[in-house]
Amino acid sequence: MSIIKKPILTEKMMADSEQFNRYGFVVDKKANKIEIKKAIEDLFGVDVLAVRTMNYPPERKTRYTRTGIITGKTNAYKKAIVQIAEGQSIDFYNNI
Repeated sequence: MSIIKKPILTEKMMADSEQFNRYGFVVDKKANKIEIKKAIEDLFGVDVLAVRTMNYPPERKTRYTRTGIITGKTNAYKKAIVQIAEGQSIDFYNNI
């Protein structure tokens, strides 16, 4: 079971990484801050200063169509914002 599922590569997170040295990741829902910090340090070889986590609930949606009512939901996930030491960086595009 991997703690880190995927990085968050949005315009807002790219601006955060350039300005404040913060990077976003989608992580396992049961992982705590200590486990996330250790996984980031092992995977990328950087020093982690702070970890902030957020739990996102599923969004429930209902659509009224010609064939009837269709209900669905998006997946719930946990997001971690990791701040690393000054002068270090994480390169997501080096293995392409």
